[in-house]
Amino acid sequence: MTAILNLKFPFELKDDQLKAVSAWMENNFKGSIIYSTGTGKTEIAFECARRLAELGLRVDSARPQEGSHLNERFRILFLVPRIVLIEQNINRLLSYGVPRETIGTFFGEQKDIREITVGTYQSIINHIQLLKDFDMLILDEIHLLTDTAKEFSKIFDILKDFPTKAVLGLTATINENDPRYNTIIRALPPVKKYMIKDAVTDGRLAKPQVIPVPVSFTEYEKKIYTETTNKISFLSRKLGAYDPKKISNLLFKGGYNANLAKLWFANVRKRKELLSSASNKMSSAASIVRRHPSEPIMIFSETVDSILKLERTLEAFGIPARSIHNKVPISQRKKILEEWGKGYFPLLSVHTLEIGYDIPDVRIAVIISNSSNFNQIAQRIGRVIRKTTKKNDALIYVIYIRDSKDNGTLRMVKSTIDYSGRDNQLKLTSFKS
Repeated sequence: MTAILNLKFPFELKDDQLKAVSAWMENNFKGSIIYSTGTGKTEIAFECARRLAELGLRVDSARPQEGSHLNERFRILFLVPRIVLIEQNINRLLSYGVPRETIGTFFGEQKDIREITVGTYQSIINHIQLLKDFDMLILDEIHLLTDTAKEFSKIFDILKDFPTKAVLGLTATINENDPRYNTIIRALPPVKKYMIKDAVTDGRLAKPQVIPVPVSFTEYEKKIYTETTNKISFLSRKLGAYDPKKISNLLFKGGYNANLAKLWFANVRKRKELLSSASNKMSSAASIVRRHPSEPIMIFSETVDSILKLERTLEAFGIPARSIHNKVPISQRKKILEEWGKGYFPLLSVHTLEIGYDIPDVRIAVIISNSSNFNQIAQRIGRVIRKTTKKNDALIYVIYIRDSKDNGTLRMVKSTIDYSGRDNQLKLTSFKS
């Protein structure tokens, strides 16, 4: 029997999940589901695959075969952005009754293709023709496949050649007005949305309490911030450009403007590091951790240097902490996660845990970075608002520098989860150290 037909959930899918499945099916088995983190996107994807296989639709665009039967193998390729998510999805399939021998993995040296294959985008790029051999493609965290990620554009090139192939995109958030997502929106238009504000109002997600923590620069830091900001403004005027993308293009043209562009980016990086590593941010984060001494806490920043500085700050207070970033080996990350909430409580991250990885019982997030990326902010919030039997609310501390570019982060956090037009109100709580 086709592997995915063994799928059986030990629970009933929610109405919103069933509506998402129906919307995708009714759109000729193509499109994206934009569902907030914690509302069961993966289960929606599995159910879409099960129903499609049940219908006996053999979407073999490459080599249509005569005499296909309902119970022939129905091949599914589930692509994820990170290796850690492969094991997570395999474990979920196993828990829902899918036989282990029908599940393969495709990453690194492991190229085991089976009825259901879970792999990474990076690995499939070098074997792009494989896409045509699967009956259904599930593209997780599809917002990462932007028009600026040129290597991933090959995926959509293949899909153009096989317009009848069943394809499902999954993401918690995507800015449909951002031109970087034009290809995604055109190829896999959103068929159903269920955002944070809707899920919180419906009681599907824990209620977030945003706690602003304004701090100030030290006099020395303020001087450096002012100097770098003035240099960035001066260089922008000289270049006649303020947009990073336009300035980046100048780097490749050589000459005087290329040198100015290098200086522009050097000062932007310097200011970014200063905003991420400001001394009073470090001490405020430590105060928050001390306020919750026995609870797992997720702390997000933009730079490796800033989280390593915070780790040292916490240890100076006698608080053990661990950091995860892209320079930490995968085997070590797994061990760090296993010890979280046992040997230590604050986990510091640079992007690594923002996407996909489940930490359902964690209810406290601390954001110390100055991100202006909407998707990134939504992913960070989503890490702590999954509702469980152990939690009904979540605390989101936003540490920002007064009168600086940091103000944008607080505004973005509020706008991401603001549902003031509904019955429930976004709760803002002041923080006193």
